[in-house]
Amino acid sequence: MNRLILFSVCSAVLLTVWSCGRRPPKGPSHSPDGEALARIHCQACHAFPEPASLPKAAWEEYVLPRMGYFLGLYEGGTITRQALLEAGPGGAKVAQAKVFPEAPLIDTASWQKIKAYYLRHAPEDFGPPQLLPLDDTRVFQARFPNYALSPPSTTLVKAAPGGIYVGDAHTQSLYLFDAKLRLQQRAKVREGAVSLHLSEGKAMATVMGSFSPTDAPTGFMLELPLNGAQPPRIRIDSLQRPVHASFADLNGDGLEDIVVAEFAKWTGRLAWWEAQANGTFRPHTLRASPGAIKTAIEDFNGDGQPDILALFGQGDEGFDLYLNQGQGNFSRQQALRLPPSFGSSSFQLMDYDSDGQHDIIYTAGDNADYPPVLKPYHGIYIFRNTGQGHFEQAEFWPLHGAYAALPADYDLDGDIDIAAISFFPDFERQPEASFVFFENLGGWEMKASTFPQSTLGRWIVMDKADIDQDGDEDLLLGSLAFEVLPSRGEAEKWTAQGIPFVLLENQTR
Repeated sequence: MNRLILFSVCSAVLLTVWSCGRRPPKGPSHSPDGEALARIHCQACHAFPEPASLPKAAWEEYVLPRMGYFLGLYEGGTITRQALLEAGPGGAKVAQAKVFPEAPLIDTASWQKIKAYYLRHAPEDFGPPQLLPLDDTRVFQARFPNYALSPPSTTLVKAAPGGIYVGDAHTQSLYLFDAKLRLQQRAKVREGAVSLHLSEGKAMATVMGSFSPTDAPTGFMLELPLNGAQPPRIRIDSLQRPVHASFADLNGDGLEDIVVAEFAKWTGRLAWWEAQANGTFRPHTLRASPGAIKTAIEDFNGDGQPDILALFGQGDEGFDLYLNQGQGNFSRQQALRLPPSFGSSSFQLMDYDSDGQHDIIYTAGDNADYPPVLKPYHGIYIFRNTGQGHFEQAEFWPLHGAYAALPADYDLDGDIDIAAISFFPDFERQPEASFVFFENLGGWEMKASTFPQSTLGRWIVMDKADIDQDGDEDLLLGSLAFEVLPSRGEAEKWTAQGIPFVLLENQTR
């Protein structure tokens, strides 16, 4: 089978924990210890990676050797700087950005101290993994399409008035199903349609261009007329692996602008694209760094202007808030900084405490950088908006490999529940936790359940809508047959079954 590469945040989150190596400042002649050296070389560019954030074996066998690359240390003769650069324009961008230094930024003795510090203080393991008490859900019933894609490589599911849109990377297509899950249309869009914006009889698809992690500028924004009267056309070209786009009139000129998250691999960016009267777009870079995952556009400071909240992974994990200063100008502030081992995967906005402010529901769960480690801090977080563009943790529910969480009152009892998917569940002990419905029993006390057929797919994307128009929220889950390590034949099973998505029909009404 084809070995599929995770589209969103798989490309070496922890490979960048030392990507901002700095030479230590000159000072007293005493020799710093390993911790002091570690803080000198990485903390300026992202949160300090604590030794306790990973087991000792992960540090020793995977992370520390790769950390050395970003300090210009290519130890053991097994890899060279040139081997880390992809061919073509992507590699040229990485070389120009000096991501991998040509000369060491640190002497060998200091590097040995740093490695010894991490290996001395890292835990042997995280102890027995925590399992969820899971029942079978009474709220949702699964329905599957009578249409197979083998291997299923879904990168997008979106519910819309016209039906259900499904993006598939393997066939490089966008599919439209009706509410009864019957295929209606198919359009070739090249590799990796990951988000879709519907407006005024047309759809704007964000297309990665490459499913595999790359810095090559092969992504684009593709306009698809819904009536089929005109051919599709590329509106923005030469993007570096874009994974999300948001739409709004950001400068008050009456035209819809686009915020594009170019995740790339080592050299991406976050930019807003200003719509021009002639139908073209002009870019304005908000942050020139890789790892932009998703954005949301709302008024965060109450001045009536649309602001931008952006989630970043890829080393310097956390949220940036870009406050609109008018006339297309934005000021950046760090709303929330997260540890580089978190594996940020998604977020949504919600009003957690009914104070009228935008709070964040966030998932940490990406686990594709080395053999998966079940991390006790993976799961679903709620960060409460404390004002002035800052957020603090209010809730946490553990979920190994959490990949998305959608809040809504699914059971119509007056409080907010959470539907979540995990792309990296505990496949050995609890594979059914690839989907979990957290039913709010009151006061955010949660009861966890799943649906009996949850292991028939590896769920990577999710959407919600009242698809059958009966007054309650249904769910769509999209499956991607990504290889499981260690393998127990799961990917082969998903490939043979070819299930691209499932509709979880809400039974409340």
